[in-house]
Amino acid sequence: MILASLADSAQYEALHPLFRQAFEYVKQNDLAQAPAGKIVLDDDKLFISVSDVTGKIAEEAKIESHAKYIDIQIPLTAAEIIGFLPAGECRNSVEGYNTSKDITFFTDKPSAYVRVEPGQFVIFFPHDGHAPCIGEGAIRKLVIKVLV
Repeated sequence: MILASLADSAQYEALHPLFRQAFEYVKQNDLAQAPAGKIVLDDDKLFISVSDVTGKIAEEAKIESHAKYIDIQIPLTAAEIIGFLPAGECRNSVEGYNTSKDITFFTDKPSAYVRVEPGQFVIFFPHDGHAPCIGEGAIRKLVIKVLV
């Protein structure tokens, strides 16, 4: 997991060949005004989900992990708290891995929480279990999906 400022995103672009394209798109477009939905940047290799969520309490947030995609999550309008537990420490999955949605949900509890402010981003690699959308009120956010 990486938590950083969007202003410093260039420091992380070498971690994946598509990170630069993703960060440039976010910086060059006002996605706070974009309609909710999917923005495809490079077929199934790189796309952005713009969503409006209602913040939940920590006990309601489920840990998730992905096998095929890296998540770059960016809150746009309000701070979001995200729980963290390494995927290798997640033990309790009710449904197992959903291949079509590239997601496994767990009932384990996070070992740590991070607060992500607008203007910041957090990167979750497949080995990073994360419980997103903890917060208060409406949160507009981006989830950038980057094929591993």
